[in-house]
Amino acid sequence: MTATEGDRTVRDPSLADAILPLVTLVVLIGGSLALFGLDALDGPIQVALVICAMIAALIVLKNGYPWRDVQAAGQRAVASITSAVFILLAVGALIGTWNMSGTIPTLVYYGLQVLSPTWYYAATALICGIVAMSIGSSWTTAGTIGVGLVGVAAMLGMSPGITAGAVISGAYLGDKLSPLSETTVLTAQLVKVDVYEHIKRQAWTSVPAFVLGFVLFLLVGFFWGPVATDAGDTGSELGALGDIFWITPLNLLPLVLLAVLSIRKAPASIALMTSAIFAGVLGAFTQYDVVRAFVAEPGLNGVLAGIKAVWQAMATGFTMDSGIADIDSLLSRGGMDSMLLTLWLIIGAVTFGTLLEEFGLISRLIDPMIRAAKGTGRLFLTVFATAFGLNVVAGDQYIALVMPAKIYRAEFARRGLAPTNLSRLTADSGTVTSPLVPWNSCGAFMGAVLGVPTLVYLPFCFFNIASPVLSVIYGFTGFKIEKVEPAEPEPPGTDPAGT
Repeated sequence: MTATEGDRTVRDPSLADAILPLVTLVVLIGGSLALFGLDALDGPIQVALVICAMIAALIVLKNGYPWRDVQAAGQRAVASITSAVFILLAVGALIGTWNMSGTIPTLVYYGLQVLSPTWYYAATALICGIVAMSIGSSWTTAGTIGVGLVGVAAMLGMSPGITAGAVISGAYLGDKLSPLSETTVLTAQLVKVDVYEHIKRQAWTSVPAFVLGFVLFLLVGFFWGPVATDAGDTGSELGALGDIFWITPLNLLPLVLLAVLSIRKAPASIALMTSAIFAGVLGAFTQYDVVRAFVAEPGLNGVLAGIKAVWQAMATGFTMDSGIADIDSLLSRGGMDSMLLTLWLIIGAVTFGTLLEEFGLISRLIDPMIRAAKGTGRLFLTVFATAFGLNVVAGDQYIALVMPAKIYRAEFARRGLAPTNLSRLTADSGTVTSPLVPWNSCGAFMGAVLGVPTLVYLPFCFFNIASPVLSVIYGFTGFKIEKVEPAEPEPPGTDPAGT
């Protein structure tokens, strides 16, 4: 099909047009991983995504679109991640000041005393689930309490990869089942169901998936315990933290402030940055010696030293040279600049995904899949493949949520399937699989803040793997599949999503 735009003839993309960018992505991503291993996320994958975006742009130009349309799509792509950019920068600042102020050292100190290695992974998943359900944000949960729990794991000799998987499993359980979660609200709105009805339906897959994950974490903790840590090691590390920092519950006030702001629905970036600044100011008083050592300018007066320390911790992170390798590696982190590689990754991914979406390259592949999905089970499998595929090729969970909801809503109605089926399925397929893709905005974020590469924690995200599997199984078995009266086909040219 062709259309005329001014003096140009615009053509629909061919199947080859739709396949070429995806093949290029697979080849370049695979090549970067083969050549650089896990270091591919330090630049090579970002380069691959930019090249793929350029190829998609050339295809769009070949089909008759003017460059201004391509440029406008790129601008919309970058605009769509503005919130994520400020959240990432705020998290980087927060990690730096929380380390300097003693907030994370205090979490580690108390955690080493309370948490047993045998049930550590399961407890991590449960704690993160409760926190995320309370504040409605998987990113905030992972970037705060998750960082502390991964740090405790290192001190106990536990696996950081398994701990990160437990953090993400709990964080995404809470994110899915919280009415405060923006992805939960968005999914319900897209499919036009009540948000609380949507949460109830999600529980049918989320709760069993989390219980399964919780049991697996218990088994892993029991059979795959600490690697080398004994009681003496832990005691010496506890003593070292107590010698370096003033360990007091006052150090947890930044965490309390963040929780209060989140519950009161303050914007995530503002809540995170407020907590970061508060932690820095608090640390200037409660951790005076640590701050002076960090600034390393003996002649500077106390006020200026505190200001410089907070500023530096937010910009380039906190660093420590205590002589104890585990403590130094745990606490020498953070800063806004530590998020720049992640931002580069996200910009490349969403620009590529937006070009594929807005110029019909994705729909060219999806339309035949809808026609081929004859039964309910195959339709559910197709929705999952679409959402997960969009997480891979578009690199953004919002695209992976919005597009399946828009594309399949009319088909579900035509087949007499209640919209709550689609809202649950898109959340299970789009939201929870996003942190499993290294170049997805969520995967990049989790890897950056937890300090564990995506491909390392991926096998241990039991909840994130089990949720979509259960959703698809329900489609094939008919379990908890709600039916309604089949709808009449939409008139030609109607947008079924009402957008």
